Amino acid sequence: MRRPVGIVALFAQREWGPVWAAVRSGIAGRGLRAIPLTLTALCLIVLFQVAQQHKGYWGYGLVQDIGFVRAADPWWLALLRLPLSLFVPAADLPVWGALVQVLLAFGIAEITLGRPRTLFIAYVCTLAGSLYARLGLAIGPGGALGLPADDALVVDTGPSGAVVGLTVFLCLRFRAWFTAALVVAAMLVEMVVKPNLAGKEHLVAIVVAVVLYLPSALRRR
Repeated sequence: MRRPVGIVALFAQREWGPVWAAVRSGIAGRGLRAIPLTLTALCLIVLFQVAQQHKGYWGYGLVQDIGFVRAADPWWLALLRLPLSLFVPAADLPVWGALVQVLLAFGIAEITLGRPRTLFIAYVCTLAGSLYARLGLAIGPGGALGLPADDALVVDTGPSGAVVGLTVFLCLRFRAWFTAALVVAAMLVEMVVKPNLAGKEHLVAIVVAVVLYLPSALRRR
């Protein structure tokens, strides 16, 4: 009979062993030089967090003008702000949470998928959330996918949508099925406990990540 510690170790090896081996191999001999994109993202998050704590144009006002995306914004303005919006953390949440999430999701993705692919997945998942917000407002609160009019002024998810999308993509890529199920379950619980625009955009990011992974899955077959 296996001991509980042995069972846990075996589960961890099966669930996270492949991704750990890939990260260890990718970072060997390179250290922090393996994750310049991730380090840049962390610096931007800290910079924006510090800036938006200060009132006035050179603080919160500047961050709002260059990194806040709302469904009420004109499309051209939203698209201009969208790249930087990935790194603007929620002002009312602990910034360390965003830093840890970005470090893990972006760091592992950058090492195992490469910088271009990491940026592409993060951007597309965030863009899809913004598209959904506009679609949901057009449907209205009466539809299954609709949103109330007040959500037009709600700021998009920031880095969390990209983090969710990257995490799900990585789980599928490395066959970490339990972790993938755990992430999906957590997002569903979030929707039930606190139904808001961010929660729905997280679910959209999950769907988009699955769609983006499908070509890789077909090639593997």
